[in-house]
Amino acid sequence: RFKSSTVKECIHAILKEKLADVQYNPEEMPELTKSLSDTIKDRLKEEGFDRYKMVVQVVIGEQRGEGVNMAARCFWDADTDSCAHDVFMNDSLFCVVAAFGCFYY
Repeated sequence: RFKSSTVKECIHAILKEKLADVQYNPEEMPELTKSLSDTIKDRLKEEGFDRYKMVVQVVIGEQRGEGVNMAARCFWDADTDSCAHDVFMNDSLFCVVAAFGCFYY
């Protein structure tokens, strides 16, 4: 079963490790975003979610004291599918990650 708490812990650990000293640079963010999503997806596969199709969304923005609202809607099996998210912020940037796990029958 997709354990949201386990997934959130994985996401949090990766974001803390990879983004702690990163300064926002708009030219570097597309590659960093892709790299983070791949790293998170690979780590979740290692956690034993073999029968799950993983969708990982990463958004990185410049920290300027402004707010941001995000939303997602899914059509899935509530008994097996779920999601987890985490937010990381430092003085320069914010990062929002959402991971969706859909059981593959």
